[in-house]
Amino acid sequence: MESIPTFGSRLRKNIVAVPEIIDGCTGIRIFGQLLKSFLFSTDVAIIRNTNAHAILAVYPFTPQPMISQSLILAADKPIFCGVGGGITTGARCIELAVHAEFQGALGIVLNKPAPNELITKLKERIDIPVIITIVSEHDDIEGRIAAGIDILNVSGADKTAAIVRKIRKLDSNIAIMATGGKTDATILESIEAGANAISYTPPSTAELFKDIMIKYREHP
Repeated sequence: MESIPTFGSRLRKNIVAVPEIIDGCTGIRIFGQLLKSFLFSTDVAIIRNTNAHAILAVYPFTPQPMISQSLILAADKPIFCGVGGGITTGARCIELAVHAEFQGALGIVLNKPAPNELITKLKERIDIPVIITIVSEHDDIEGRIAAGIDILNVSGADKTAAIVRKIRKLDSNIAIMATGGKTDATILESIEAGANAISYTPPSTAELFKDIMIKYREHP
């Protein structure tokens, strides 16, 4: 196998690198771009310093267009924006999704409580992929697929691989993104279960600073 030409930088060598084992999944091709690794973050500094293929910009607050706009402008890779689906639903959720598409988002993400009818309405209004999070094997997976969902984002903690396997039995072609955990073994388990792409949660800025500060203290 030919070696891959690589360019690095003395100033940008300290990046958040996703586990290399993620390269083993098939990926999901969206508008010509093959995406295998999705970083779960809204931290602009981390988003600007990672080798992940795309960003899952989902946060536990009411979705705000200013937040998605700021992330899309700052990022140098595709952004998939959370637009609600729980407390924020119905017409407001649809308007947020339309706004995200116009801002340049490559896809939108719905929370678990979003009704199937909302998925269908979104597919009628926007031309970017609609993703919904699956947290349990008891979720209405068949209903999501029937409603026209594009990607299932499986986040079931230690049950993730089992949920992915269940989905694959229901539909061999549906696009699946799944959490992989922190180890190569758990990531590989999700891939072997049938996940096309892996979402990865990076260390926090505080955690990343910890090692740097230790070095500073050792070498004043």
